[in-house]
Amino acid sequence: MCQENVSATLTVAVPATRVFAVLADPTTHAAIDGTGWVQESVDQAPLSGVGQIFRMDMYHANHPAGDYRVVNKVEVLESPRTIGWLTGSEKVDGDLEFGGWIWRYDLAPLGPSDTEVTLTYDWSAVPQFRREYIQFPPFGPEHLINSLHHLAALAAPAFRN
Repeated sequence: MCQENVSATLTVAVPATRVFAVLADPTTHAAIDGTGWVQESVDQAPLSGVGQIFRMDMYHANHPAGDYRVVNKVEVLESPRTIGWLTGSEKVDGDLEFGGWIWRYDLAPLGPSDTEVTLTYDWSAVPQFRREYIQFPPFGPEHLINSLHHLAALAAPAFRN
């Protein structure tokens, strides 16, 4: 059986509450993203509960439109330990359709000022018809560790002030 998720872990010198706060702010996601695909958060409200919807403007050279928008649905939110969301799209009629992949961050405090952060991209629920035109994962493994380094850089300056 093929593995249908990929993850990376990094220890950051920032308390878990601060790391979680950065992840729960959708306006930081473009700066965290290791691929450069996330352009800007459409929704500015902090992520505060399971079921919350937030949208991101995206760009990918191989996407049929180039510029596009994704809709995300918070699937898990346990402050300051876990946050994760499904990604999909909004149809013309307003219905939301999710692709079956989830982004998840798990935070493990390592004392008062360090946190082990694990980022997992899981595509195990992607239906076969989507797998016929989207390769999973759609990025190299370096994306996850790049994202974790970006997250650490964003969280650290505010913590030190």
